[in-house]
Amino acid sequence: MMKSTADDERALVKRSELSQLFHQSEKPREAFRIGGEAEKIGVHAPGGTPLAYEGSKGVERLFSYLVSERGWHPERETESGPIIALTRGAASITLEPGAQFELSGAPHEDVHAVDREMREHLVELQEVSREIGLTWLGVGFHPIATQADLPWVPKRRYSVMKRYLPERGARGLDMMRRTATVQANFDYSSEADAMKKVVVLSKLAPIIHAMTANSPFYEGRVSERKSERGDVWLHMDPSRSGLVPAVAGKKNPTYEDYVEWALDAGMFLFRRGDTFVLNTGQTFRDFLANGFEGHRATFSDWQLHVNTLFPEARLKRTIEMRACDMLPERLLGSVPALLTGIVYDETSLDLAAELAETLSVADLEAARPSLVTRGLRANVGSTSAQSLALRVLEIAEAGLRRRAKTDASGRDETVFLAPLAEIVQRGECPADELTRGLSPGARVPADDLIRRTHI
Repeated sequence: MMKSTADDERALVKRSELSQLFHQSEKPREAFRIGGEAEKIGVHAPGGTPLAYEGSKGVERLFSYLVSERGWHPERETESGPIIALTRGAASITLEPGAQFELSGAPHEDVHAVDREMREHLVELQEVSREIGLTWLGVGFHPIATQADLPWVPKRRYSVMKRYLPERGARGLDMMRRTATVQANFDYSSEADAMKKVVVLSKLAPIIHAMTANSPFYEGRVSERKSERGDVWLHMDPSRSGLVPAVAGKKNPTYEDYVEWALDAGMFLFRRGDTFVLNTGQTFRDFLANGFEGHRATFSDWQLHVNTLFPEARLKRTIEMRACDMLPERLLGSVPALLTGIVYDETSLDLAAELAETLSVADLEAARPSLVTRGLRANVGSTSAQSLALRVLEIAEAGLRRRAKTDASGRDETVFLAPLAEIVQRGECPADELTRGLSPGARVPADDLIRRTHI
């Protein structure tokens, strides 16, 4: 749960106050930064037993090591509650419901720094991982575990989601406990800039997901899909996920359009001091109008609600692109590089907007199941996904070259795009590399799955 100020606890009076969250987050272009996020699935090798929360070989041991040896600071929801996150400077480590281990990196000026932080985090975990026999998997869906095999992280919001989300989509629990993603966060300078980026990223999301599809295993077998994670998101609460047609399908959307969409998603809970009040399923629109058990909606409640929405491109204090499966280490930097080249160069953003305008939301929605199953071998309307992906890469690469952000060796940010571009040029996605030599439906030994999918 986020820390709030006294001003955040004020009761909301006017509808116009809701869009203030976004107006307050606007930054001058020179202050734009990139934030990377990556969720890892931990298993004990050999055998593939999932990482637990408790115990000497669980998350508790990882946290203990990182606090005592690496300078991280523990975070609890309440003073006496269990540790559910770590912070160090502007970075944090958080837990998804099934103990997926997520690094939310600090804001950086370039992709070189984002990639370096992700790699240093993996190095930082090596000693304690060896101690407890833990291997980290760079894949978008747990390749081995059933739901019954996995733990529940003791975070209050998750106990609510556990009950509520399965009522709103057949794969709600899979989303919570068996998926993993690599994401990137970006700043915006104005309402027009924010909404242009949201529309572009939303409409390109199915293509970008097909480029990075990397979860072709399900409970020890080869799936018929390139991305089990992608299928999960096709069967999630539609009021809080997806492409948000009310925004992406509009010519010139505004903050208010996003607010209108967000108001109709069901809430999970809100907080008053150290007390959590469960109003699960009540829309924020109803909470704003009628309150709940004597409580009135506050600005802090609105911030929390916005952060419990899961569209492919999420507008909050930054714009978060959520479309990609988790990837192996050599491809981790490709996601922030691809997205940075699109949204942080004005020419590239304009070209991406032109491409996005040729893609109707209806065609994208119709194509999503095929993209999840066939990857870049699918079509969007009458256009091949591979040709669209190559155009996206072309736009991003040109944007990165114009940015001209170089490392100590003089390499620009396109160095991170090259490994992904090589795969896309073959008409493949990372899942094809994972399943080389395997047939759909084939049973794969756990240790072979770990070997194929480890970070």
